[in-house]
This record gives sequence, structure tokens and C-alpha cells, in this order.
Amino acid sequence: MTPFTRKVILIIQSIPEGSVMTYGGVARAAGSPRAARQVVRILHSMSRKYRLPWHRVINAKGMISLTEDESASLQQLYLAGEGVVFDERGMVDLERYQYVPGPELELESELTGDFGAGAEDHLLPPLE
Repeated sequence: MTPFTRKVILIIQSIPEGSVMTYGGVARAAGSPRAARQVVRILHSMSRKYRLPWHRVINAKGMISLTEDESASLQQLYLAGEGVVFDERGMVDLERYQYVPGPELELESELTGDFGAGAEDHLLPPLE
């Protein structure tokens, strides 16, 4: 695993309930501000293994980027369940809900794909 991928996983794991980050915000926090598409790839390929809160990552406009209706609806449902409010255009107020990890975020933690019993399986992305 590359250092960038490791940082992205740890940053996404740190997003608190009721908050969101943008793909570009995750990339920036991981040290590569132009790597938003790489963040998308990591979310797509590693959300299940690392039980990432994939639903907390949205686009820079404050909107859900998923194009498949069921997955997009599921993401909106999960976020709304955490208290994130969408306006009539389906946008999240980033000034209110955007999480910006501080320097205290420990990016050197150990990663594991086994989070044991009690993991929130219903928050995993749908299988394709």
C-alpha cells in the first residue's frame, strides 16, 4: 500500500458522524491536492475491507456524486440519519458540515481490515 493510500484511508476513517469531506479535501489532507480521482478509486476498492464511512465523502459542490440511483439514495439516507441536512437542490452546506482534519490526526496508526464484531455492516457500500 502506498503512503498516500494509507493516509487517505486513515483520513476517511476519521470523519466524524454528521460530517462530510470532499474528495479533493481528502486528497489535500493526505498531501496530494490534485488526487481527488485517486480518492474515488480508493473508496471504490477499499471501503469494504477497511469499513470506510464511504457515505461521508461527497463532491466539491456539496452533492452526492454517485450516479446509480439506489447507491445515491442510500448515501443520502445514511447522511440524513447522521443529521446532515440537504437543501432542495440536494446539496449539503459545506460551511456547516465539512470536516477538516487537524494536525492532531494520527496518520501513523496501524491499519487493519478486521474490525471485529459490532461493525456497522449496513453502512458498507452496496455490492456491484
